[in-house]
Amino acid sequence: MFERFSKGARAAVVAAQAEARALGRERIEPEDLLLGVAVTPGRAADVLARHGAGADALRAARRPPIDPDALATIGIDLDEIRRRAEASFGPGALERGRAGRRGHVPFTPEAKKALELALREALHLGDREIGAEHVLLGLLREGSVVATLGAPAAELRAALTPAGSRRGRGA
Repeated sequence: MFERFSKGARAAVVAAQAEARALGRERIEPEDLLLGVAVTPGRAADVLARHGAGADALRAARRPPIDPDALATIGIDLDEIRRRAEASFGPGALERGRAGRRGHVPFTPEAKKALELALREALHLGDREIGAEHVLLGLLREGSVVATLGAPAAELRAALTPAGSRRGRGA
């Protein structure tokens, strides 16, 4: 299927892999694909940004800030945790993150399903290649990321697929 991916779709998948690695994930999740689409310049990223789901908003939604004061109310002292980690593992131990996986990062079943649905979306629209917009449409159809978006899925779908459009191209 990847041979049918446009440059934009390939870039979105590569960006998704980088996002998964940055979080220390063993597999690429649908949320990683969504962020990959959001950081890849093109129509799909523009639609996401116009609907309040640009890359910065998506990153903020998936990495809630740690509130040291809130943790302190339940007896967790982040400064003490940092001190102990650095005493055991060296300075900056918590900033280094988990050792990253090298090479190919596999997809979760949900992410695979979204990519399969991207192919179906491209075929349905009469497009020869799978573009980043098809990946976004596949993610919307798969459904697991819809709750993280600032706009209804139907609104995003409408912005990506004007009624009666048969573009014949993939972005």
